[in-house]
Amino acid sequence: MHAIVLLSGGLDSTTVAAHAVRRGHQVRALSIGYGQRHLRELRSARAVAGRLGIPLVEVDAGFYAGLASHSALTSSAHAIPEHRDPARMSVDIPITYVPLRNTFFVTLAAAALESWLLDAIERGGADPATLEGAIYVGANAIDYSGYPDCRPEFYDAVTETIRLGSKVGTAYNVPIRIEAPIITMSKADIVRYGTELGAPLELTWSCYAGGDTPCGACDSCELRAAGFAAAGIPDPALAAR
Repeated sequence: MHAIVLLSGGLDSTTVAAHAVRRGHQVRALSIGYGQRHLRELRSARAVAGRLGIPLVEVDAGFYAGLASHSALTSSAHAIPEHRDPARMSVDIPITYVPLRNTFFVTLAAAALESWLLDAIERGGADPATLEGAIYVGANAIDYSGYPDCRPEFYDAVTETIRLGSKVGTAYNVPIRIEAPIITMSKADIVRYGTELGAPLELTWSCYAGGDTPCGACDSCELRAAGFAAAGIPDPALAAR
């Protein structure tokens, strides 16, 4: 299996990367700078990839912030919400949603994965019938901030789009799946699973704000803290600082 992991450097994507490695796939990681307000998470992605021993490709797509500007993660014109009730986070779509970011990210990962597969077939002589591709994403639709592009139905639709729009899908019938192994897990379950896998959670960064320490007030910080508390496991990233 040729697998590309969309690695943000956060708790969820790091757990998913460790899951892909555990499954014995040929794994590459892809991290994307999309003009977000800070690049602290990309530093974590580099550290995570290094610890897991997987090659990392970093893409500079800073232009995207200018297109997807209606977000607190891409524009300082919008404040990052703080101290929201975690029980109500999935009720609405907050200003930290970045317009069509996951659609863009999955498209970039699919292009990289298709190129990898085509190279194996057309230059390496691999039999297409023996090949499969997977894009691993850290999406979660249980304890999350209400983003529409974190739901299973979104990934089902995008999977079919990739099949219809790709050479490997239409000419060679090589399947490309989107794997979202934690999409129906609670944050506590993700913490437990990441710990069980030996994922380097101490290297991860989840906070929407930059800086040397997490703000503790944004949705991502609150969900992370609640997950570790519910799992009964101290957050190793806090202990490491």
